[in-house]
Amino acid sequence: MATKKKAAKKKVTRKNITRQRTSKKPLAKTTSKKKTTVRKTTASTDIKTSAGPGLGKSVANFSLPSTDGQTVRLSDLKGKHVVLYFYPRDSTPGCTIEGRDFRDRHADFIRHNSIIFGVSRDSLKRHDNFRSKENFPFHLLADENEAVCKIFDVIKPKNMYGKMVRGIERSTFLIDKNGVLRQEWRKVKIEGHADAVLAAVKTL
Repeated sequence: MATKKKAAKKKVTRKNITRQRTSKKPLAKTTSKKKTTVRKTTASTDIKTSAGPGLGKSVANFSLPSTDGQTVRLSDLKGKHVVLYFYPRDSTPGCTIEGRDFRDRHADFIRHNSIIFGVSRDSLKRHDNFRSKENFPFHLLADENEAVCKIFDVIKPKNMYGKMVRGIERSTFLIDKNGVLRQEWRKVKIEGHADAVLAAVKTL
């Protein structure tokens, strides 16, 4: 009898142990979240600005419509020195005085194998009116798309009555008969400027 009771107790104990084991829920596995490193890429804004063709270097060929009804191409002007003066706007006081100064010395420039062109962003119609009114013997070139202005880097921010605008900085460039930039004048002061350009032409 004693052996049967012991056997029965063992069975009960084993059952209890089995129930306890099966009743225990397995522990949930903890998933470790991997830290993802986000690399921030900063866009580099390297704005390259041209400083013009460079003294002593050949000027890139360009073409612009002219008040003579033709298209002026730099490559067609080889054999002559070229005076290219950029001005802000037709019929304004400063631009009128500058144009007159080149007009009054035009014959001297011609004698020294030089041709003058005035350049602005005005239309050919405005150029024609300006040229006719002031009796300029040289032609004006219309750079409405700023293509040649960009070659010579003359478009600059300006303060107009307290507001910043883009416009042509008064500038003149002397290109020799081989198409090489020989001299440049930036932030031009009008008084005496045409005489200074003429003096430079005489040295070529």
